[in-house]
Amino acid sequence: MSHRILIKTGDVTTQGVLNDTSTANAVWEALPVTGKANTWGGEIYFAIPVKEELEPTARETVEKGDLGYWPPGRAFCIFFGPTPASTGTEIRPASAVNIIGHIEGDPAIFKKVKDGARIQIDPA
Repeated sequence: MSHRILIKTGDVTTQGVLNDTSTANAVWEALPVTGKANTWGGEIYFAIPVKEELEPTARETVEKGDLGYWPPGRAFCIFFGPTPASTGTEIRPASAVNIIGHIEGDPAIFKKVKDGARIQIDPA
């Protein structure tokens, strides 16, 4: 069963949907979470109180609007464009991530988010 979430940071508010994986379910159980946004090119990530391993379906490249979980940093990730590790227009995290869901609407709104901004994820 997928779960709807609300992501708020600065003047950006949008919804997302978590998929039905063990990592996504662990994130859902940890909500609400609040953190400090780290920006890395077209990615925002921040630590959350979830400890999961890489799933067999973990990916080294992702799609615009994907939500991910990065095990080495125990981080929730929002992907909206190429990162410093990308080649061309691909979206490449620092290392493989578990895809846990996607943003509804245009993920480009996250371009407005500044490094260090407070970010909150709640059940929708």
